[in-house]
Amino acid sequence: MIIVDAVVAPSPPRRSRRLANLPEVKYAEVAPLSAERMTRSPRKPADPLYLANRGGSISMKARLEATRKAEELESQLDHEFPSFVKAMLHSHVVRGFWLGLPSHFCDTNMPKQDSIITLVDEKDEEFDTNYLAYKKGLSGRWAGFALCHGLQDGDAAVFELIKPTTFKVHIIRAASDDGSEEDQ
Repeated sequence: MIIVDAVVAPSPPRRSRRLANLPEVKYAEVAPLSAERMTRSPRKPADPLYLANRGGSISMKARLEATRKAEELESQLDHEFPSFVKAMLHSHVVRGFWLGLPSHFCDTNMPKQDSIITLVDEKDEEFDTNYLAYKKGLSGRWAGFALCHGLQDGDAAVFELIKPTTFKVHIIRAASDDGSEEDQ
């Protein structure tokens, strides 16, 4: 008995009759150009778009110290305006750019529907962000604020609600382990 290797001719991809006349789809990932990427939002241009840290690693001690200073600052603010402290994590300031707000704060002080929330920095510059009520956090355009202010993993911020849809944001920098500290 002689065994002959069968040559299988390539067949066209299986398609339904509904899709048979459409051109074949090519799934190739193409990275957007850097210039296009930077112009899609009002972000402050930065050499590295995603900054992981400020050169040194941030210790747990430095993180806790930044949070303690932020809580101290919060205690000195006018109690007429509700406020909270938020320690910055990697997902807040590096890649995901999602800032979840405290649930109890949102339930009592924030709008019940999606809204534009204005963040006012310490120089009185305003930045509009998207507040998603059902997720209780800041999403769209939060990245622009975080990048423009150089927020880093380990920093802390005090959010003071000065109007129904306006926060005054006070930033407390965490010291890197090389001994440097940046304050605004």
